[in-house]
This record gives sequence, structure tokens and C-alpha cells, in this order.
Amino acid sequence: MTWDEWKQIKDDVAAQRTDSMRLNQLAPAAGGGGSAPDLASSPEKKQAAAKAINDDLEPDVERDGKHAAESVKAVVKELGARDGYGWDTSAALKKAHRTWEQQVKALLGRLASEKHALSKTGIDFRNDDIGIGSQLGPPSPIDDY
Repeated sequence: MTWDEWKQIKDDVAAQRTDSMRLNQLAPAAGGGGSAPDLASSPEKKQAAAKAINDDLEPDVERDGKHAAESVKAVVKELGARDGYGWDTSAALKKAHRTWEQQVKALLGRLASEKHALSKTGIDFRNDDIGIGSQLGPPSPIDDY
């Protein structure tokens, strides 16, 4: 293969490349590339969701978790061993109830985490805005021209 043949092969491959950028249309007048806004954040909705978790979900989960505990304990006692005999169901219910308690505890932890995240997001956005603003620095006198 001669140098000219090698150069021709390289040129042919380069001409077939499709990784270049090509614009098929201009961006909308408002800017951005899509119809949806870049970032939508509603501090009021986040606070309302955090309040709903705090006022409704967490108390309901705790109440219902305790209600199930009372019911299961009563059944376990009724089916428990008497005179050395008892139902296998009693032991199975005890085990199922331990799993239930773990799941209720995990759910309460998850709700608390989500509530904290919802409350903290507004603060994070404000701090990010302040940080970015400080990095940009004061406006340049050239901007006035």
C-alpha cells in the first residue's frame, strides 16, 4: 500500500463520520431546547408535602402499626401453648409480626427521610443560587455598553 492509497482511505473514512453536530432548527424564542421548563420547583408544594407526611402519614402508620401489634398479640396468646401444646400458627404469627414491626419501622424511617429532604430542598436551591451568584462576581462595566 502506498502513501497515497493510505491517505485516500483515511479521507474516505473521515468523510463518512457522523459524529459532527448539526442543527435542524433554531431554539425557541424563549430559549432552551424543549417545551418544558428547565427546572420547576415549588417551595410551597414541598412544604405542603412535608406537612402531610408529618401530620397525616407518620401518625397513621404508627397508629396502624400498633393496632396490628395488639391484634396479633391477642391471637398469639389464644393459639399459644397450653399444657405443653399449642398451634404452630402461634409461632408463625410471632415471626410474621416481627417482620411487620421491622417494615413499619423502616417505613417510618423512610417517611422521616422524605420529609427532611422536602424541607431541605428549598434551602439547598437558595444556597446554590447564592453560591453561583458569588462565583459570577459583580457585573462588568462592559455590560453597560
